[in-house]
Amino acid sequence: MVRTASKNITLAEFLMLSETKPASEYINGQIIQKPMAQGEHSTIQGELIIFINAILKPQRVARAYPELRCTFGGRSIIPDVAVFTWERIPRKENGRVANLFSAAPDWTIEILSPDQRQTKVTKNILHCLNYETQMGWLIDPEEQTVFVYIRNQQPVMLDELEALLPVPDFASELRLTVGDLFGWLLE
Repeated sequence: MVRTASKNITLAEFLMLSETKPASEYINGQIIQKPMAQGEHSTIQGELIIFINAILKPQRVARAYPELRCTFGGRSIIPDVAVFTWERIPRKENGRVANLFSAAPDWTIEILSPDQRQTKVTKNILHCLNYETQMGWLIDPEEQTVFVYIRNQQPVMLDELEALLPVPDFASELRLTVGDLFGWLLE
């Protein structure tokens, strides 16, 4: 995590800045650059998006987006995977997907990178849950553990390979175990 500004700036000022690589987030008046994704992170992220979209997108239930900037509640964050239910996907007048997403995702998924602090990522998930997000996952490839955060409930920690991962109600057709998730790293 790289802090790129020592003085506080406003959200409006941040949104006028050019995008960085890797992307930067705006949290509590500070610009914080995300770490560059590495192999395990990218593998899980890519497979999750394919898995979610293969089941939910054709039925127009929801859509998963990689590294999508979501600006809401005084923050501008970029979850590794942001899932929006179909009716909440921002649209242009012509029906195409809008470029700006000014809302919390319905489901936020973060994948911990080796040089990333779990506390910072957890804070982003909790921020999402304070708005419209129904569920958050924090995936830790190193520990082969998934922390599941559900609004107004105690977090759940899953590390047994046969454990079925909880999903939001709108995604009830998804069936994925901890073993399936981390098995993608062996393919």
